[in-house]
Amino acid sequence: MIQQQAIQRARELFQSEYNCAESVLMAIAENLRIDSEWIPRLATGFGGGIARTGQLCGALSGAIIGLGLELGRDKPDVKPDEFYAKVQKLLADFEAVHGAIHCRALIQLDLTTAEGRADFQARGTAAQCLDYVEEAARRALI
Repeated sequence: MIQQQAIQRARELFQSEYNCAESVLMAIAENLRIDSEWIPRLATGFGGGIARTGQLCGALSGAIIGLGLELGRDKPDVKPDEFYAKVQKLLADFEAVHGAIHCRALIQLDLTTAEGRADFQARGTAAQCLDYVEEAARRALI
């Protein structure tokens, strides 16, 4: 799968009700030709900035997990410095474009409350998050 197709796939997955983290991770995994029922499960808890708490953007979390599938270490004696540098660049570049890396700062909503989740729907915030999904997928696939 080429980069643009993977970004489109992340978009489609998010629009089909997978959360932001699941969508990005699944698109990256498909791009790497990794097929496992575990892929979306690994990312479920990261949606909404880690279980809707507004922490690190779920799309970024999915991208980081996806990068780990490709570049993460599998032995404790392997130094993760190169991987960490790639993740740091992902975060810095995303923040430079969007002004933040935390879900709550990006969407200005508290998703831990029913009111915040209702506002998410009423304001059409999913369209805003779709931009974050695309950006995180694109940057992870560079």
